[in-house]
Amino acid sequence: MQQTLVPIKMAVIGLGYVGLPLAVEFAKQHKVVGFDILEHRIDELNAGNDATLEIDKPALDAVLSFNCSTLKGLFCTNKIDELSSCSVYIITVPTPVDKNNRPDLTPLIKASTLVGSVLKKGDIVVYESTVYPGATEEECVPVLTKKSGLIFNEDFFVGYSPERINPGDKEHTVANIRKITSGSTPEAATKVDELYKSIINAGTYKASSIKVAEAAKVIENAQRDINIAFVNELAMIFNQLDIDTAEVLAAAGTKWNFLNFKPGLVGGHCIGVDPYYLAQKAQEIGYHPEIILAGRRVNDGMGAYVAEQLIKKMVCKGKCVIGAEVLILGFTFKENCPDVRNTKVIDIVKKLQEYKVKVTIHDPWANVDQAKNQYGVICENGESKTRKYDGILLAVAHQEFKDLDIKSLCKTDAIVYDIKSLLPDGVVDVRL
Repeated sequence: MQQTLVPIKMAVIGLGYVGLPLAVEFAKQHKVVGFDILEHRIDELNAGNDATLEIDKPALDAVLSFNCSTLKGLFCTNKIDELSSCSVYIITVPTPVDKNNRPDLTPLIKASTLVGSVLKKGDIVVYESTVYPGATEEECVPVLTKKSGLIFNEDFFVGYSPERINPGDKEHTVANIRKITSGSTPEAATKVDELYKSIINAGTYKASSIKVAEAAKVIENAQRDINIAFVNELAMIFNQLDIDTAEVLAAAGTKWNFLNFKPGLVGGHCIGVDPYYLAQKAQEIGYHPEIILAGRRVNDGMGAYVAEQLIKKMVCKGKCVIGAEVLILGFTFKENCPDVRNTKVIDIVKKLQEYKVKVTIHDPWANVDQAKNQYGVICENGESKTRKYDGILLAVAHQEFKDLDIKSLCKTDAIVYDIKSLLPDGVVDVRL
């Protein structure tokens, strides 16, 4: 049951897919300073607009009422001095991997340095970013201690409450997902738990330690990654046996305890990244994680596999691959969401380009500027539908693609490859 606390002044550091929804929810009961280093992000939020589409304008406008006379509301800023009067700091910055798939804690360390510069006696710092077990106390706390000059667990305390945001999901929102909480002392753990209980309708689960909470988060996504890798491997096997994977999964799904996972690309900032954090920590203590890394290898290779399957089908139909025109439907890492971070569709694009294929990308959701800046690709939104193609590959199951007239986009003997099983049977030549 939701509890109501005496309003406090708190800060949320990082206003992306995780931080903004959390800040908005807390702002309904507390004074919240939302901090982000990107000035354009602050400007758009203060205008009531969220480019991530997680919070609509009416909901954002409703909490943008922060002033000295109110006990609640959200104030967004990129000025550090606006944070100095807060007593709780929640850090929600990204935790990516580098080009070698090694954990990159740079954003987390920078955020800790920033908070350390304004930290006062009695303050609590809560981390939500996904990390390996031990990272909060081994990597972040020393930064807070050094920068603030305060004593850990005497002058200040920390907590860990892992985010469970599912971008684009309007049903499982912050308040409707049960929240794991933890703290560096029993008293801190109770304070952190009570704070989150004030906004989480689904309730909280107080873990026995920060390390337990960290480990629980990282295995959530590692488990999904492994299960999807298993189904992806099945899809590759069934392709060789000329068996429809979707039909196999439908049949197997009639058993009450069968896990309903589907094959596909595994990208984004969680499932495609978090297993590497756990693997890195395991290797540091001398254990080589076999299953976790095997799952990652399978999933990381799916983009190239899909592209090569499309090329094979085109060749079998007598298509000249060099100079062939292929339309890719979807570029974001998941459906009905503008997030292009760590999208595996780029792997399909690069592999097709190795075969000298002319690739066109159509995505009504993707952030065009991010796609261009991060990947050097152009995402069209309608222009592509006026031409015809030698191949069409549906990579992301956006709702707009359900009613797309695929046949009108096809040249003679064009190959239609649907890796999400979204399109009707009559227009599809091959599925994953």
